[in-house]
Amino acid sequence: MRSTPHKALAAGIFAVAAVAALSLPVTPAAAAPSAAPVAAACTPAQVVTNGGFESGTSSWTQSSTTVITSRTGQTAHAGSSFAWLDGTGGTHTDSLSQSVTIPSGCASATLTFWLHIDTAETTSSTAYDKLTAKIGSTTLATYSNLNKATGYVQKSFDVSSFAGQTVSLAFSGTEDSSLQTSFVVDDIALNTSGDTAPPADSTRTPAAPAYTVSLSSNTAGTVWTGHESTTFTNASATPLTEVYLRLWDNYHGTCSAMPIAVSNVTGGTAGALSVGCTALQIALPTPLAQGQSTTIGFDLGITVPSGADRFGYDGAFSMIGNALPVLAIKDGSGWHLDPYTNNGESFYSLAADFKVTLDHPTTLLVPATGASVDTPGTSGRTVTTATASKVRDFAWAAGPFTKISGTSTAGTPINIYSVTGISSANAQSMLTTAKSAVDAHAGRFGAYPYGELDAVIDNNFWFGGMEYPGFVLDLVSTTALTHEIGHQWFYGIVGDDEYNSPWLDEAFTDYATDLAQGLTGTNCWNNVSWASTAENITNSMAYWDTHSSRYSTVVYGYGKCALHDLRRTLGDTAMTKLLKDYATSHWYGVSTTAEFKAAAQAATTTDLTSFWTTHRIIG
Repeated sequence: MRSTPHKALAAGIFAVAAVAALSLPVTPAAAAPSAAPVAAACTPAQVVTNGGFESGTSSWTQSSTTVITSRTGQTAHAGSSFAWLDGTGGTHTDSLSQSVTIPSGCASATLTFWLHIDTAETTSSTAYDKLTAKIGSTTLATYSNLNKATGYVQKSFDVSSFAGQTVSLAFSGTEDSSLQTSFVVDDIALNTSGDTAPPADSTRTPAAPAYTVSLSSNTAGTVWTGHESTTFTNASATPLTEVYLRLWDNYHGTCSAMPIAVSNVTGGTAGALSVGCTALQIALPTPLAQGQSTTIGFDLGITVPSGADRFGYDGAFSMIGNALPVLAIKDGSGWHLDPYTNNGESFYSLAADFKVTLDHPTTLLVPATGASVDTPGTSGRTVTTATASKVRDFAWAAGPFTKISGTSTAGTPINIYSVTGISSANAQSMLTTAKSAVDAHAGRFGAYPYGELDAVIDNNFWFGGMEYPGFVLDLVSTTALTHEIGHQWFYGIVGDDEYNSPWLDEAFTDYATDLAQGLTGTNCWNNVSWASTAENITNSMAYWDTHSSRYSTVVYGYGKCALHDLRRTLGDTAMTKLLKDYATSHWYGVSTTAEFKAAAQAATTTDLTSFWTTHRIIG
């Protein structure tokens, strides 16, 4: 996946040599593994009280009565109240704090808040006015007049090292003697969760979701309106009183101008938007018991923003990923309502069925997840009906693409959709790559189940590539396209919690890409150099969002090198069987780090305890 510019274009210390065949000895047997220590149970929680300030000063200590406010001059990120520090234009200090207790035993603790800075300072080099964010005695970040922005920006910090502690969460703003700077803070949250065995009911619910969507576009394919409904079943012994819809692409706008608009909800009552307006609570009319099913529906509006992005338009070409609201997952750790990340993915969902009808101008081609059938619509329009089974998301594009098609040796239909400026030779090269990649991955991990595969090629993408079930976005790059197609298995078929365990799809897919290209990762682990004791391959996106320069190096690079090392430890035959069996056992399910480690240990008599420690694979 991802929005990492290197995507699968790794070079430098992770460039490895191609070989014709692999023949590695199995490591001799060692002593049986000792029992792993049992981690303290995590009690997931959102521990900041009144983080949106809608209850006034409750739970907060402020330096003056003007800090928490709804007065004119600034606006809230959501709701009507916010914290406004400084902005006086004279020598001044404001502070705001709350004591928080972070539960012990939690693998993840993430502090997020929304910050808006405006200033009358004109300098582009001197930080005259400053805001400091601290937890306990640790300074998380310092911002200044140099960080001014026209709107709110979400900040995210991994504070898991404070688990089991009661600490002060504090903001302090200082101004010098002239020219105001306003530091406006809103929607503060500190979410904790465990990515090991949950303490209670581990069943993931709502289960077996089925989505039915009917949308019609404007002439350009940049605005879509219509209706969506979803039917689901409560798989848990605990009755469901609510569900959450993830409106992921609201990250690309503001709460006052949301790209994804939901209205006229039926089958439940719409509650508050949260997590930067990317999570919408729907209260069910009566508790849904285990085994019972229900349906909710709503009107849906999608406005695609400008930009060559996974959700955005590049000239006449619109890419519409993560735009359909999907159900969040609840398990023993509670509801998974992680924030959007632009460095990677937060998209954690269960396999679902989709039937999506897209009414659009005939001048636009509309590649999409699933198998598509075009029928004539009203004058000058076409209706594309796409159906997909057991997919975790649905994405499409719209534009006057140039399309070429072919079929892989194993029988998978491939369509390449190119934007203006992609040569026919490059399009043909990508078709050849796609045919080869889909068969190579299928041969190792199991037959490709999604029917056709569509790839949209645009060299203006700022990221290397992005995957959706049966549908990928990519640059002209053999390695990147092989990588994105590999994600059809690791994230698509074998699911994972992409926010809390990004290595389970990225490292595995980079490893699969190496194998498809005949690369063995020889000696690549020898070049590993950790930035700190807190850096692990298995860290969550909360950590990587605050250490973004290390994300691709560790998760992609070190991650795939660790898997190459595991293959050398187990032996090639055993590793091949391990991954094939692991994919089969988690087909359309969800994988975890603990489950993979257990499967790997079961595949060998060698005690892997020190292997996991050395390679910093925790969980």
